[in-house]
Amino acid sequence: MSSRRVAAPERSGGGRPRDPYIDEAVLSAALSVLSEAGYHGLSLEEVARRAGTSRPAIYRRWPGRTHLALAAIASRLNVPAPPDAGCTLCDLAEGFNVFLSAYRTIRPDVLSSLYADCAADPELRGRYLDTVIEPSRRAVGRTIEKAIARGDLRPDTDASLLLDLVASLVYYRSLFADDHMSDAEAEKAIEALLRGAAVDYDGLLAHAMAAEGHEVPHGHEEG
Repeated sequence: MSSRRVAAPERSGGGRPRDPYIDEAVLSAALSVLSEAGYHGLSLEEVARRAGTSRPAIYRRWPGRTHLALAAIASRLNVPAPPDAGCTLCDLAEGFNVFLSAYRTIRPDVLSSLYADCAADPELRGRYLDTVIEPSRRAVGRTIEKAIARGDLRPDTDASLLLDLVASLVYYRSLFADDHMSDAEAEKAIEALLRGAAVDYDGLLAHAMAAEGHEVPHGHEEG
């Protein structure tokens, strides 16, 4: 629960600018409610109470709980720049973690329930995709493109399709499973995908292990 109670002036027409602290308090409160009660338990009354503001103040910022939930999740899904260590397996593993670290902060049932509310409305569906899907997808996509440019992945690799395969594993678990993908499952998924796309997967593995300071198993040395 937010310890800061904000009673700030709201913008009405040409009035004073809206207080950004209320925005911050409301988004923080919404994330807390989503974490505790899920999307179906997201009540504007409870969010207002925790944020120390009012329902009208929330409605002046967001038209309803769906828009509020999207804004709250967007404030949490802050995707960093894609990794670029020059080690394809390292970068893709870290890129996969970009997806996972972001999604693990949101309950899977929140994402699935919110999408169900957004799916039938083109505007809300677009907002959902822009908020939940595209930021991390773009980050990992740049990593895949660099791997192709370095010659680590086959030149005929369909970068968009490979990205969809990587991303869909995360999205599927987020939407339809009870928990997010584990680190071990992510590692196996990356191996399965790259064994089909890599020019020399064993060479990439040796490079990655050497970069991380591990002893390279016999038979995986780079030639």
